[in-house]
Amino acid sequence: MPEPLFGWGSYPNAYPRPLAGRIDRHTIVSEVLAGNPLGDPARRPLEVYLPPGYDDAAQRRYPSVYVLQGYTGALPMWHNRAPFRPTFPEAADALFQDGGAPPCVIVYVDAWTAYGGSQFVDSPATGRYHTYLCDEVVPFVDARYRTLAAAAHRGIAGKSSGGFGAMITPMLRPDLFGGLASHAGDALYELCYVASFGKVVRALRAYDGSYEKFWQDFATRPPGSKQTDGDLVMTYGVAAAFSADADGTVRLPFDPRTGRLLDDVWDRWLAWDPVRMVPAHADALRSLRAIYLDAGTRDEWYLDLGALAVRDALAEVGVTDVACELFDAAHGGIDYRYPRGLAYLAQRLAGDDADTLEGR
Repeated sequence: MPEPLFGWGSYPNAYPRPLAGRIDRHTIVSEVLAGNPLGDPARRPLEVYLPPGYDDAAQRRYPSVYVLQGYTGALPMWHNRAPFRPTFPEAADALFQDGGAPPCVIVYVDAWTAYGGSQFVDSPATGRYHTYLCDEVVPFVDARYRTLAAAAHRGIAGKSSGGFGAMITPMLRPDLFGGLASHAGDALYELCYVASFGKVVRALRAYDGSYEKFWQDFATRPPGSKQTDGDLVMTYGVAAAFSADADGTVRLPFDPRTGRLLDDVWDRWLAWDPVRMVPAHADALRSLRAIYLDAGTRDEWYLDLGALAVRDALAEVGVTDVACELFDAAHGGIDYRYPRGLAYLAQRLAGDDADTLEGR
């Protein structure tokens, strides 16, 4: 008999694995997302994972890690199952059960929009998703669970757009988050985004250069049924996050007929590039307990180079205690890396054993 995968004994990994911890499922009725420009639900699902032993140690408090999904990700997708692999909640549970990391509370956050994502920022075109995360989700969790409710014990992690959210949120709110783990997070925008602009311009030819006509067509057929749908949806959604006018008008950073960069709009995107954000947020970054970056060396958006650029930008402001790992992979299928980032965060955020006792 071959050795079992993932340390799960003989349990088949094509089916749900019983958790040693547990997941509580909630619905948050958000005040800041009410009446958002896209008419997306203000009632949002939220899942809180409690590690093994949480219910048995009533005096103990735990670090927390907030987990963000990539573009087009919604909370229920954390439970999607790939062949031969655990879901992330199962893999995280196994990590804690096997003693691979100090136990943590894990919070699964939903920030879906009609455009497929929010980039976890506040935008007049999509809604106040950064405020939702920081000012509604975090207090909701801390009020109901025995977390160590201080930035030094609260981290954030994600992949792709979620990795971008994980990088920028502690920069903007170091009072809330003391560590981050970014897996193939969006960065170094001249490589990450520009290459797709030409694809979008060519795809828009079928719609006379009009995104309005694209969205009309998109609504009449199975989403994703055209090869160009992915680039068109994501580019517009990111523009809605980064370069919308105060009235919600979405501005593309390029001419939709020629692809020529529009410098004034492109500058608004660059202002959200984590590489370029580092100098202005150096003090916040110096305060973090944990910074973990990784990406595959064959990433289609060159996010391996983005990770290196963020690492180097951090070094320039004196932040050198950074884990930055590259590995042989493309952008997709790297979910097996998530427990590695989680373990790094958990170790750094746990602090001394005394920190986990009541009263901290």
